[in-house]
Amino acid sequence: MLKLSRVNQLRASSLRFLAAQPQAQAEAASGSGTSNENSPEPEYPPIRELTYKAIKRREAGDWHEEIRKVPTVEEKLIKVNMPRYYGYKVVDFNDNKIPYNALPVTQHYTRTVLQELPLPTTDEGQKSESSLDSFLQAARNDVIDALELAHDFYNHQATLPDFVPSDSVTRERQLTQVIVEQVNRALQQVLSADYPHLNDVEVDYNPRHEAFWAVGGVDAPKNVQNSKKGRDWQKDDASDSVDRLVQYTGSPYLALRHRQQLCPWMTETESENIELARQLPRFKHDARTLGYRTTYQHAVNVPGYWPSANGPNFGLLSFQSRASLQMRHKAYGDSDFQEALNALAIKSSYAWLLAQATYNGFNTYNDLTYPMNTQTVITNGREWSFYEYQLNTLLLHGNQVDENPRVNSCRGTPPLPLYAEISEKGKCVDFNDATLKQLLRVYTNVPKVARAANELHPYVTARTTDYDNAQQRDFIEKTFKHLSSKRPRHLELPEIYLWEKLYKIDYKTRAMEAKRRFFELDINPWRRTLEKHDKEYVPRAVRPGGRKNREDRFKKTFYP
Repeated sequence: MLKLSRVNQLRASSLRFLAAQPQAQAEAASGSGTSNENSPEPEYPPIRELTYKAIKRREAGDWHEEIRKVPTVEEKLIKVNMPRYYGYKVVDFNDNKIPYNALPVTQHYTRTVLQELPLPTTDEGQKSESSLDSFLQAARNDVIDALELAHDFYNHQATLPDFVPSDSVTRERQLTQVIVEQVNRALQQVLSADYPHLNDVEVDYNPRHEAFWAVGGVDAPKNVQNSKKGRDWQKDDASDSVDRLVQYTGSPYLALRHRQQLCPWMTETESENIELARQLPRFKHDARTLGYRTTYQHAVNVPGYWPSANGPNFGLLSFQSRASLQMRHKAYGDSDFQEALNALAIKSSYAWLLAQATYNGFNTYNDLTYPMNTQTVITNGREWSFYEYQLNTLLLHGNQVDENPRVNSCRGTPPLPLYAEISEKGKCVDFNDATLKQLLRVYTNVPKVARAANELHPYVTARTTDYDNAQQRDFIEKTFKHLSSKRPRHLELPEIYLWEKLYKIDYKTRAMEAKRRFFELDINPWRRTLEKHDKEYVPRAVRPGGRKNREDRFKKTFYP
C-alpha cells in the first residue's frame, strides 16, 4: 500500500507539470513571463570561495551592510551590540592612563599620522596674523586677570574649614579647571563681537566623551591560536591576525561645539595618502603588554550629548587634562613626555570625532563620506599644547588595516608656557604673548562648512521621533540609554572557577557528579544575543486588549 500511494503521488505531480507546460510556453512567446529563457550572452552565477575564512568574511560583510541599512542612529548603536548580551571584551583606552611607549599603539589603533603644526604662510594667513596682534593687546589684560582670579579662588578654597587636602594630581585638575573656565570666558568676551560664531557655540563642562571601534592587524592570543590548531579547517589560519575592540572613555575640562564644521586642511590625493600610510607604525602585540587592561562592556558612543536632529553637533575645541602625566618616571627619557602628550591628543581627538560621526550614521564598520575636524588643547594651566586633528576614515578592522588607502592626521606643537608663576602677591609673572596668540588663533578658526541633510548623514533615513508607535519609540530610547549607562546585568557573567577547570575540564575526576553547570551542558554564554531575555509582564488591568487578552501578556520588543 505504501509503494502504491507513492506511485500515485509521482503520477499526479507529473500530470501537473505537463499541464503547466503549455501555459509557460505561451507566456514565454508573448513576453509576459518574468524572465526570458534565452539571452544573447551566457550568464553565470558568481563563483564564491568556500573556505572557512571566506565564509566568515562574507558573513561579517553582510552584518556591516545590515547596520548601514538600519534607519535611525539609536537603532544602529543597538544593532552593533546585538551579538553580545554581556558586552564585548574591549581594550580600555582612557585619558588618565598613558603607559610608556604608548604612541605607536595609539597611532596604529587610530590610523593616525603625526605632523608638526605649521605657521600660516598664505596672504590670508598673514592678514589674520596682523588682526590677531590687535586682539592680543585687547585680550592680554583680561587673560592675566582671569589667571590671577583663578589662583586667588583656588587658594581661598584651601583656607576653608571643610577643605580636605588632596594629592598632586587632583590639585592640578582642580586648579586647571578653574583656569580653563576663566580663560574661556575672557576670550569669548573679547572676540565674540568680531567673530559671531563664538556666540553660537555650545559649551560643555566636563562632558562625557566615549567611543567604540574595532582594530585589525593584532596578533592572536595564545589561547586563540591553540583553539584554531585543534580544528582541521582552521589550523592553517592559527597565526593570522585578529581584531581588537577598543573603548575610549574621557572627560575634558571644557568642550565647545558648533552647528558647522571646521574647514579640512589635509588633501586626499591617493599618492599622498599612500605615502602617509607607509609612515604609520604597526603594533601587532597585545595592548596588555604595555599596561592597558581589558574589560567587558557594551559598545558606547557618546560625544557629550544625545542624538538630535538639529543643534551644535560638531566639535570645535576641547581642553584636555595632563595631570596624570606628572607621575611619569624620569627614567622614561626626555622624549617620553612629548610622546605621551601626542598620544593623548590623538586618541582623545579621534574618539570625540568618531562619536560625532556615529551620531551622523557612520561607525567603525561604515566609513565616512566626508572629513571631520577638531582642535585639541592639552594644558595644566601654565603650559599649553595645541593640536589639530582631521578624521578621514573609520575603517580599521580586518584587512582594512592594510587595504584602506585613507589615513587620519594630527599636527601639534610642543608645550608652550603661558606664564612663569603667580607671585606671593597674586600677580602674574613673565606672561608669554606668543602662547596667548596661539590660543587666539584657535578661537578665531571659524567653522564654515555647512552640509545638506542627505550629505550630512547619508545612512540615516529616519528619526526615532518619527515613529508613530509610541511603544516603539519608548523601547528604542530606553534600550539605547540603558546600553549607554553601562550598567551591569542583574545576573553576572557565568564563570568557570579554578577548581572546576582543574577537576572537571582538565582532569575529569568527578564523573559521578550531576552535570548542572553551563560548560557541562554545552552552553556558551557568549553566544547569548541581546534580545534573549525574559520580556516584561503586563498586568491584566492595563493590557490594551482587555483583561482576558492573553496575546498582550508581555510587552513587545523592537530590536533592529
